[in-house]
Amino acid sequence: MNINIQFVKVETSESLSEFITEKLQRIFKKYEWIIRIDVFIKTENDPTEMGNICDMEVSLPGPKLFATSNEKNYEMAVKETISDIERQLKKRKAKFTDQNISS
Repeated sequence: MNINIQFVKVETSESLSEFITEKLQRIFKKYEWIIRIDVFIKTENDPTEMGNICDMEVSLPGPKLFATSNEKNYEMAVKETISDIERQLKKRKAKFTDQNISS
């Protein structure tokens, strides 16, 4: 279980790092076969008040999973990205169980 958080052209935030780590701990407990999650926090000039971006890349057996979201604040972006990752993990887990049953 390894979480790598990088702030890209954004000031590092200890509270945001703790928030991300806390949210990802739950995913690691549910899906023990996850090797590592890389989190990238970025900002983008956006006239619609969005521009707070969270990218996540999940390393696990098989192809990596990737999700990104662009929201008004970083906490919302993190929650949305984690939701997307969890949806993908559920699909991957279903494939694993289907393959194990078929074998």
